[in-house]
Amino acid sequence: MKQAELTETALAAFLDAFYARVRRDPLIGPVFAGKIPDEAWPRHLATIHDFWSSVLLKTGRYKGNPFARHLGIAGIDPAHFARWLGLFEETATEVFVPEIALEIVERAHRIGDSLKAGLFFRPDMRGVRP
Repeated sequence: MKQAELTETALAAFLDAFYARVRRDPLIGPVFAGKIPDEAWPRHLATIHDFWSSVLLKTGRYKGNPFARHLGIAGIDPAHFARWLGLFEETATEVFVPEIALEIVERAHRIGDSLKAGLFFRPDMRGVRP
């Protein structure tokens, strides 16, 4: 039965299911594995839970800087973001009723667009070829 309410418990179950998929994914799984060792995943998931709880439930638990955390990851590109968002949407639609799934997927797209703009759009590099 799909979750009809966005609660801490439902959010945690969703995030755990989603990141299990992320870790198994052939495109983005290796990026995560290269940055987060197995023993660090419980702490990383706790941070992710705090982030999404702050974003979706307005708890204010997350105090970090997601842009800075992603800036130092070598080898990520827009295709990785697209795959992450695809898995996020798949999992959300499986876990939540459509109204809630749509709400959290739209939020994820806005956050992803902001991160991509900061990571990949460089006005100072326009016209410069690598």
